[in-house]
Amino acid sequence: MADRVTVIGWDGSPLTEAARSALSAATLVAGAAHHLALPEVPPGAERVRLGSVDLAGRRIAGHRGTAVVLADGDPGFFGVVRTLRAPEHGLEVEVVPAVSSVAAAFARAGMPWEDARIVVAHQRTLRRAVNVCRAHPKVAVLTSPGAGPAELALLLDGVHRTFVVCEELGTDREQVSVLTSDKAADHTWRDPNVVLVIGGTGGTPVTPWLSGQDPAARAVRGWALPEQEYDPEGYGSAPRDRVRTGEGEDPSLRAAQLARLGPRTGDLVWDIGCAGGAFSVEAARFGAAVIAVDTDPAACARTERAARRYGVSLQTVPGRAPHVLENLPEPDVVRIASGGVPVVTACTDRRPERIVAHASTRDEAEAIGAALAAGGYSVESLLLQTVGLDPDDWSERERSVVFLLSGRRTDAPHP
Repeated sequence: MADRVTVIGWDGSPLTEAARSALSAATLVAGAAHHLALPEVPPGAERVRLGSVDLAGRRIAGHRGTAVVLADGDPGFFGVVRTLRAPEHGLEVEVVPAVSSVAAAFARAGMPWEDARIVVAHQRTLRRAVNVCRAHPKVAVLTSPGAGPAELALLLDGVHRTFVVCEELGTDREQVSVLTSDKAADHTWRDPNVVLVIGGTGGTPVTPWLSGQDPAARAVRGWALPEQEYDPEGYGSAPRDRVRTGEGEDPSLRAAQLARLGPRTGDLVWDIGCAGGAFSVEAARFGAAVIAVDTDPAACARTERAARRYGVSLQTVPGRAPHVLENLPEPDVVRIASGGVPVVTACTDRRPERIVAHASTRDEAEAIGAALAAGGYSVESLLLQTVGLDPDDWSERERSVVFLLSGRRTDAPHP
């Protein structure tokens, strides 16, 4: 095993005294090609091209001498330190950090970044990274080959964002480009690069106190709020223009639907039959990306108004399901408020992890449950009854009785 392992971050600036001292004593140096070409690397040191960090970790573990690993930016921030410290390598490391590529990118853009979400995009995580960009107004994406600015832009089709693309930060080939997301797919970008994705709905500016969070989107306490909370201007107006749409918008049913779906950061939620936007906004408040669908353009407008009111980002798509669903990106979870069995079948074909729907009659509930089961989902069916009471005299104010159908994909991982 190596006598000592030092991980040195490099951001293009001159190495610190501590970094130069560690590097001058190294008998093995691992890093990318531009790291190994640094003049401070000892001529007699063994050089290891850092492709697979796991392979390099094994080489270092078997080395007798002093090892140095060079990495871009802060190696403890989505970097090599985690892999080198993994139990299978048994390495204890000293770290000499540098400015992270995310910090450098926001510095080039002249923007604060304590409220930014930071995601890593590989080919296997690209879709989830895009969902974070859909849901949040400020995201830094650490890209990789095959999951770069062009791929991000293609998957964000229909969602307007501004891209700040920072290529080869800290080198003499550094370039910073600012363009709209619809233009990014037309370029060839150099690796490595960091993409700042900016835009979407913003709430009233609030001084952040928690890194990576948008305080405005979480300023309201509580979930399953009454539907009039989402559009107080429309509630109580002409019947055709009200937010209230019957048992499908009952707050208790909405709470149960959210509990069954568990929307979270990185998910894409379809809300089919968004009505007044209450479910869509609450799913977005959990950090998920949301596409809200409704046949009524006025319902989409109410949903967008509710999203602005609560400081969350979502996308509305007017149209009739199931046909309008064909061109939407793949969902993780789906809430179906209208459309019945044809929409349920169309959704099971897209294989989301979970689906919830509701029905007002037993026959309708049985048909939806059968469609979920036929699509490869285990089905739970509940009859929910809620009774609103007037606290002055405890008289009944309103009653809601509805069947809740929830399906979990049978091959989906259990928590």
